[in-house]
Amino acid sequence: MSRVTTAVATRQRKKKIFKKAKGFWGGRKNLYRIAKEAVMRAGQFAYRDRRNRKREFRSLWIVRVNAACRLNGISYNAFINGLKKNSIAIDRKMLAELAVHDPMAFTRIVEAAKKEPATKAVPVEKGAPEIGPA
Repeated sequence: MSRVTTAVATRQRKKKIFKKAKGFWGGRKNLYRIAKEAVMRAGQFAYRDRRNRKREFRSLWIVRVNAACRLNGISYNAFINGLKKNSIAIDRKMLAELAVHDPMAFTRIVEAAKKEPATKAVPVEKGAPEIGPA
């Protein structure tokens, strides 16, 4: 029976790690055991930060919209509440883009959010009979 070596598999495994460690500093790019640990840790940071990036961008958009709102004489809270009540569905990302790149359009949106909604919901008392076709 012929002798089996693991040379090809080992070389492929190491090559894969060294390819991912390319650009790392010092022994982290060319010493296998250290490179393997560095690649593992880099992957953990990447996984964590892909989630953190979403939070950070949302916070950035809110800060930008808040600053633009205050320039237009309204608080962020009142602005978002006005958008919801007037059924204006623009997300924070687009609001932030408008606030930075097109302040006039943002001002028009603020004016629309300041208006009272066209139809007000009338609260129904508990136990009161509903009016309408039966």
